[in-house]
Amino acid sequence: MWQKLLCIGLAGACGTLARYGLSGLLQRWAGSGFPWGTLGVNALGCLAFGVVWSLASIRMSLSPELRAILLVGFLGAFTTFSTFVSESGQLVADGEYLRALCNVLLQNGIGLVLFAAGMALGRLL
Repeated sequence: MWQKLLCIGLAGACGTLARYGLSGLLQRWAGSGFPWGTLGVNALGCLAFGVVWSLASIRMSLSPELRAILLVGFLGAFTTFSTFVSESGQLVADGEYLRALCNVLLQNGIGLVLFAAGMALGRLL
């Protein structure tokens, strides 16, 4: 168990560094008028999550440990947006359209409201 956690943590550290580096590179390349770096990382993370998920469940059998290292560790640190999209996509694939819509609206709505609340709280402290 400890070895698995250590591997997930190391993969998470690599994902964080990859996100930081790629996001900064894209932002410098595209300019500062729009968060292109974040958009690029989120888009790439979604693509990579889909590829790994497909390979793990359809093409080749990946061990649960390796799947956790790649999906939770690396890609979870690279972008949690990929997990959010994957879960929403699974709801759509299962025909749970209302739940998918609720997930998208709640995740974004609550996120924006709590970000604003955090900013207000931070100003008070």
